[in-house]
Amino acid sequence: MGLKNMIFGRTKDNHVQETKRSKTSNMMMKYHAAGPIFTPRRYDRLADEGYMKNNIVHRCVKLIAQNAASVPWKLYRVEQGKKTALLEHDLLTLLQKPNPMQGQAEFFENIFSYYLIAGNSYIEAVGPDGARPFELWSLRPDRMRILAGRNAVPHAYRYEVNGQYHDFKINDMTGDAPILHLKSFHPLDDYYGASALEAAAYSIDQHNEASKWNTSLLQNAARPSGALIYNPKDASMSDRLTDEQRETLKTELEYYHQSADHAGSVMVLEGGLDWRDMSLSPKDMDWLAGKDVSARDIAMAFHVPPQLVGVEGSMTYANFEQARLALYDDAILPLLKHVRDELNKWLTVKFDTNLMLDFDLDQIEALAPRRERVWKRVQGASFMTINEKRQVLGLSAIENGDQLGQVSDV
Repeated sequence: MGLKNMIFGRTKDNHVQETKRSKTSNMMMKYHAAGPIFTPRRYDRLADEGYMKNNIVHRCVKLIAQNAASVPWKLYRVEQGKKTALLEHDLLTLLQKPNPMQGQAEFFENIFSYYLIAGNSYIEAVGPDGARPFELWSLRPDRMRILAGRNAVPHAYRYEVNGQYHDFKINDMTGDAPILHLKSFHPLDDYYGASALEAAAYSIDQHNEASKWNTSLLQNAARPSGALIYNPKDASMSDRLTDEQRETLKTELEYYHQSADHAGSVMVLEGGLDWRDMSLSPKDMDWLAGKDVSARDIAMAFHVPPQLVGVEGSMTYANFEQARLALYDDAILPLLKHVRDELNKWLTVKFDTNLMLDFDLDQIEALAPRRERVWKRVQGASFMTINEKRQVLGLSAIENGDQLGQVSDV
């Protein structure tokens, strides 16, 4: 059997093409049929209730997306196991200006933000089929639908706006498409990723309701801060206020004493009226404290140290420096590695199969203390040659460097 026949599954006898696929792909086809598969939760609700109306979610997404987008990318040529950094290349130029409307930082911030909010992010490559793209665009997840295919590979990506749609076809043999779908792990969905917002949905609802409650309390709308008690001193007076008296008293209270603008104003009472304070009960105080609990739960879903989002009394790490380092270890670096691997598989190979994209760890300021510790350990390793030390530090070898020596000698 020739190489071509081996690739396309043909035999000399019958020339029947046998598509290699997962044994479970037929079950997926019957389950999903051939129509568009919709996301389990509406992205617009996640974005509105979670990101737009919750300051903790907004802060978490911004922290991760902006810091990840600020990390510079490096391009290497890999030949015979050796990596050579390229300072200029068409791929680097494309990433620096992916499209006429965006620069590199804004483009990647959009990609990371969509991924964090929806669990899915889409990049469109504009250019000839299978060739180098000349533009990259980040697409909104709520406008994208996946059309199920005959096997585990989708048939197409459908992008729809105001009733008009365009289908981006997918090669059912190779999975190659002009769309890169970045998705997080979802245990119950074959095509879409799960958002951190979904995991934190209940905590987000609790935090939003607590914020509404506090706002209402400040506006004197949720419950009164006290009560007016009518207790006439004269027996000849009626023990009930007339409708006119009640309406006049209510109007004066709302006009002169309600809202934050009238906080602390003096109330003058007459005619058997008495004021009784109604302070917050222990149950109410627990409700206020519950807002911080919800904030910590939200931050935990995004792998963000709570002290970085302003949760009081949440000093999980000894100092801000350690908290920032944990943010990179638990949230930013895993996200960057995921996007890097997908870009190398989808985009880099369109330019050259010997190229490899990677992000530059040395340019991340938050990791500087860790680099300094590594530098000191390597510098004191008398059993390592100069080139071995340079290799650990990501530096190229030098002539006569295969001798024992100090890094400071390099």
